[in-house]
Amino acid sequence: MSELKESMISTKQVYNGSFLDVRKDIVNLPDGNTSTREWINHPGAACIIPIMPDGKLALIKQYRYPVKSIMIELPAGKLDPGEDPEECAVRELEEEIGYSAGKLTFVSKIHPAIGFANEEMWIFLAENLIKSQKNTDHDEFVELIPTSIKDSVKMVWNGTITDVKTIIGILWAERLLS
Repeated sequence: MSELKESMISTKQVYNGSFLDVRKDIVNLPDGNTSTREWINHPGAACIIPIMPDGKLALIKQYRYPVKSIMIELPAGKLDPGEDPEECAVRELEEEIGYSAGKLTFVSKIHPAIGFANEEMWIFLAENLIKSQKNTDHDEFVELIPTSIKDSVKMVWNGTITDVKTIIGILWAERLLS
């Protein structure tokens, strides 16, 4: 047993919305004291690194309300109940950019917000894209911006792209495709 591990004494759901499930736990600390931990129970998500037929990355622009900003991102979305991460990646790729992948390869699993959420995100490389039908959610507005991997990497290093899943995905794309 690690000397750093905390154990739950009790848990309370303080909010349950259509997306967020917020918890407040009382925990035993490694030194024997107790404290509270507030965290979000998340269903998990999939992120896709789509490589367009011309070799460019299929990045998207999307307004993100919490940061009040238009963000440049890779396509991604949360898992539906009982959905496998790969199924989610296939669905989100079609919904957000209107393509299906001839080849989908698992790249990595990340934990994007360990300080306040248990979210796991699976990253997939999507190649041999085939045009299908874009089908975004009724409240989702995205703009496709095909971008070279070289320019995408520049956007990471100059601070234009700040979304963590996108930064990780772009750096994986650079490594895997160069």
